[in-house]
Amino acid sequence: MAVTRRSPPTERVVRLLAYFAVRPGQRFGLSALARELDLSKPTCLGILTELTASGYVVRDPRSTTYRLGPAMIAAGRAAAEGFGASEIARAHLEELSVRYQATCTASAVVDGRILMLQSAGPSKVRLGETYPFAPPVGLMYVLWDAESAFDAWLATPPAVPVRLDEAYLRRVVAECREHGYLVESLTSAGRRLYTLMAGVAAGDLPPEVRGLVGELVSSLGERVYLGADLEPRKKHAVSLLAAPTFDASGRQELVLTLSVGEPITGAEIARRGAALAAVADAVTAEAGGVRPRSV
Repeated sequence: MAVTRRSPPTERVVRLLAYFAVRPGQRFGLSALARELDLSKPTCLGILTELTASGYVVRDPRSTTYRLGPAMIAAGRAAAEGFGASEIARAHLEELSVRYQATCTASAVVDGRILMLQSAGPSKVRLGETYPFAPPVGLMYVLWDAESAFDAWLATPPAVPVRLDEAYLRRVVAECREHGYLVESLTSAGRRLYTLMAGVAAGDLPPEVRGLVGELVSSLGERVYLGADLEPRKKHAVSLLAAPTFDASGRQELVLTLSVGEPITGAEIARRGAALAAVADAVTAEAGGVRPRSV
């Protein structure tokens, strides 16, 4: 097995930039940064000095505090060019978030991992966070794609031990394609799973940890509502709704989500699902994508 070589000095630089990135507009002094990042002051100062010289960080000489610099704007724009649909999705997600007072996100599978690209709403979602794209994580990223994509995901070695009911999952695929959106009810175990897996490569988990995480997951299907489960007047505990966007070749590109986090009626689920699907269709059209006839 290949050994991944890590670079502690580089990791410290990345950690510092990430600290700034999730606190836009804020300024921090050397002591505070060193303390929060568990770095020595000389090490932290050395990193800040180099980043300041390159324009990635700006130092205010009066307050002797630091903030992100203009070079990060260029870097962000360059990175965004590879995710044009997610930039288009941002405005739509902000409108949807205001409408339902909920957190909305856009994410996609990039280089074999699930990547958070956009977020709008009250809850803070860490952009750039990644998750393994392997069972039991990632079903919604193949639901509306080609059959071969679903088959490939299903055949991927699971990130953690999990019992997969293939026949049931194919029913989920068929229904989600019919309705245009997915309704997910994350159990407390499911939430803990996503927290544990955030930023972790599936292969990096020691066997004993894989077994422990596996105990949190009973059946993938328990987290997905089918149409027959949703009674119009009855309230159902819903974590989120998800809908796809498509690229110019008709392949699934993004997954847009609308958080719920509370019991709502089946009728309200249908209304919110239709609203989310309409946003997804608008993003597809504006990005030059094509919704396939089979979906």
